[in-house]
Amino acid sequence: MVEALGLPQGCIGAGFVRNLVWDHLHGRARDCRHEDIDVLFYDQSITDAAYDAEIEATLRKSAPDLNWSVKNQARMHLRNHDAPYVSVADAMRFWPETATAVAARRLGNECIVIAPFGLSDLDGLILRPTSEFPHKIKAFLARVKAKNWRTRWPKVQVIGDNGRD
Repeated sequence: MVEALGLPQGCIGAGFVRNLVWDHLHGRARDCRHEDIDVLFYDQSITDAAYDAEIEATLRKSAPDLNWSVKNQARMHLRNHDAPYVSVADAMRFWPETATAVAARRLGNECIVIAPFGLSDLDGLILRPTSEFPHKIKAFLARVKAKNWRTRWPKVQVIGDNGRD
């Protein structure tokens, strides 16, 4: 469905991928209708948030029971107070935690995984910050507290800003 939109670097990722993998590693089957489906793309020519909303509306028409969230990564640096990103993979390098910085895109029969930090933290149930910059550590720690991930996934190991659990 996302592939058919023809979005530049269009993929599904972030919490949607992380949650499905961690549910699987905890032996749980999960109904993806309860998850945000994060659609990412990179298009410098159309950076208005209204365009993202149009894409979400298109996806909702095709699959109204799913919770679509579309974000053009070409403009997200503004919200995140970073230098401009040059691609979806580049934008993901600035996300708060490594295990969330994973996406996949389908090209015909091929599945391409985008994981700028690799897959070991995702596979190893490890939450760690992507950066040592204080504002990124603060965002990481706030997300760990607010999202209560260790309650949903008790096997998850949280590695804080000092590199220790």
